[in-house]
Amino acid sequence: MTQAAWLNSVPAHQLEAMHIESESLRQIRHLVPQGSWSDGEWRIVCRMVHTCGDPTIAQDIDFLNNPVESGTKALLDGAPIYVDSQMQKAGLSLAKLRAVQPGFQKDAIYCHVADDDVAQLAKTEGRARSLFAIRKAKHMLHGGIVSIGNAPVALLELNRMIIEENIRPALVLGIPVGFVHVEESKKELASLPVPCIILKGRRGGSALAVAALHALAIQAIQTA
Repeated sequence: MTQAAWLNSVPAHQLEAMHIESESLRQIRHLVPQGSWSDGEWRIVCRMVHTCGDPTIAQDIDFLNNPVESGTKALLDGAPIYVDSQMQKAGLSLAKLRAVQPGFQKDAIYCHVADDDVAQLAKTEGRARSLFAIRKAKHMLHGGIVSIGNAPVALLELNRMIIEENIRPALVLGIPVGFVHVEESKKELASLPVPCIILKGRRGGSALAVAALHALAIQAIQTA
């Protein structure tokens, strides 16, 4: 007996990208009610759930020190964005960022982890590239947006700069992933006086960080 392909049973309109996205978000909003989240916070939660397909992460997302308000203002002001991975830089939509701030340029998204001088320092000192990469970006962190979706060491160094050097980003996304230094870096960030969005526990990743930034950009467009 010949097996029928599932695709052939799906109505054409249900294969449109807009339908798939809107129906996905409808289901997510049913599974993850808004509750006490603000509209902007809920938008970010839904987009993060959409990205990983796991509604249980919603209970682990923290919004501390008014990050949505501070982050949308920073986007509207054209603040620089530091990301800890090339994947994030590649994944961020210039179209969305330019819808918020028409003059936004790709070179306003900083990522130094692949720079030759950073690689040399990491080799010489025997420590992670992410540490030296965020140090190289120090000049733009104060008042900027810092998105950590991969490297807990980068977040630990940012935390140190906040504590010891009075660096104050407009927004920190604390969403590194993994098993070593991850939970400690997030818990320390949560104790600091900066606007931040944190995914507690070991889960995280560049795709989730990008999703949060895209949701923030949509929020900024709607509140401008």
